[in-house]
Amino acid sequence: MHYDTLRHFADSWGLVYLFAIFLAVAALMLRPGARDRARDAALIPLKNDEGNAP
Repeated sequence: MHYDTLRHFADSWGLVYLFAIFLAVAALMLRPGARDRARDAALIPLKNDEGNAP
């Protein structure tokens, strides 16, 4: 395959692929039970599980 052929393939189908991934992630984040899991994930850096805080 030539460079131009691969570039045109990536321009068209790569955009479709990345847009599909974006829609899948957006659907996962907007489903009903996602709010609690997202809140828990956002608070992970603030948790002190080891007990050796400065």
